[in-house]
Amino acid sequence: MRSPRECLTDNRIEQIIAILLRAGVLAAVTVVLAGGLLYLSRHGAEQPHYSTFSGEPSRFRTLEGVWDGVKTGNARSLIQLGLLLLLITPVLRVLFSVFAFALRRDLLYTLITLFVLAVLFYSLGGR
Repeated sequence: MRSPRECLTDNRIEQIIAILLRAGVLAAVTVVLAGGLLYLSRHGAEQPHYSTFSGEPSRFRTLEGVWDGVKTGNARSLIQLGLLLLLITPVLRVLFSVFAFALRRDLLYTLITLFVLAVLFYSLGGR
């Protein structure tokens, strides 16, 4: 039986990354589309007020707020969840790459990918 290290060839890693990216984007599109359709079914006939600007409510700025809204069936929360899925997709790709390079004992690429992951987390978490 082959070890996991032998199973993860460059070609196999590329295939898994492609599957991760495709699944993440499809999941995000599905959730955003469902939220958009739900929003239009509830608010499609309303007249927009272009003279006043109102920003996103604060409850949509936290994961807890988005998740609470999704549980209650809030369409805007569902759209926000889809956007969060879209943002997390490349992070999952980099996480998998760290795992794959570490499993193959490729220290240089593991360190480079960990640096990329740190930059991603810093950019997503900072204000």
